[in-house]
Amino acid sequence: MSARIFIDGQAGTTGLGIAQRLEQAGGFSLVTLSESRRKDPEARAEAMAEADLTVLCLPDDAAREAVSIAPQGARILDASTAHRVVEGWVYGFAEAMAGQAERIAQASRVSNPGCYATGAIALLRPLTALGLLAPETAVSINAVSGYSGGGKAMIADHEAKGGPAFELYALGLKHKHLPEIVRYAGLAKPPIFVPSVGHFAQGMLVCVPLHLAQLTKAVSAAHLVEAYADYYAGAETIAVRRGIWSHNLDPQALNGTNQLEIFICAHEEAGQAVLIARLDNLGKGASGAAVQNINLMLGRE
Repeated sequence: MSARIFIDGQAGTTGLGIAQRLEQAGGFSLVTLSESRRKDPEARAEAMAEADLTVLCLPDDAAREAVSIAPQGARILDASTAHRVVEGWVYGFAEAMAGQAERIAQASRVSNPGCYATGAIALLRPLTALGLLAPETAVSINAVSGYSGGGKAMIADHEAKGGPAFELYALGLKHKHLPEIVRYAGLAKPPIFVPSVGHFAQGMLVCVPLHLAQLTKAVSAAHLVEAYADYYAGAETIAVRRGIWSHNLDPQALNGTNQLEIFICAHEEAGQAVLIARLDNLGKGASGAAVQNINLMLGRE
């Protein structure tokens, strides 16, 4: 019997991506509403009651409103930022912490991670969990994403002839992913986070530069590679690339997948390293992670 999924906000980028992935996977049926009823609270509540699981692909305020009208017992996966650090919600990054996949499977409320946050947490959580990076360490994060994660206005801007080749943004240093990065990376204070957008549709690189002297132990970059490999041993969606990486990296290489790769670049003599996560901002950074969480919540492979 197929699992019934209601995607509230299916017309958006993430909602469409989830629907397409569910269709490709098979074993799911979508609970849908007519165009005239999509914003009707009563109709949406009825759809939630009919579904085995509801996925919210809405702006933050609309996601909070959707939770408030959800019938008792409704299981919800929220792809917005609204509930990522809210008590009672389980963070939907299954590989980030020991036992997290089991917590997701048992939860009635799960928050899907942000795309940048997925890369940053994948890089930083092992270091804090293993005691290699003190939580109070001053950390910086640089990242570039395809324009598809920036919303309708940014997509339209980049798809217009002559759209910008590259741009920095969120230069007020208050990006909405910072709270979840701090909490789930195990940091004591927000990192300096500088995101950017390239003139390509999807794909992402997240980089954390480090002086090896910032670590709590005298370790080499090669030791860091092994530490990551041990931490993510058995993780089907995360691959740690062995050795010290020195080649160029294409942010689009994992497009269409739910994979995340970790690379360590280093200048050992200078005591410097750069930690890099590569992922599809619409895959492991959004729709792919959502489908992974749907499967966990419904007890499916």
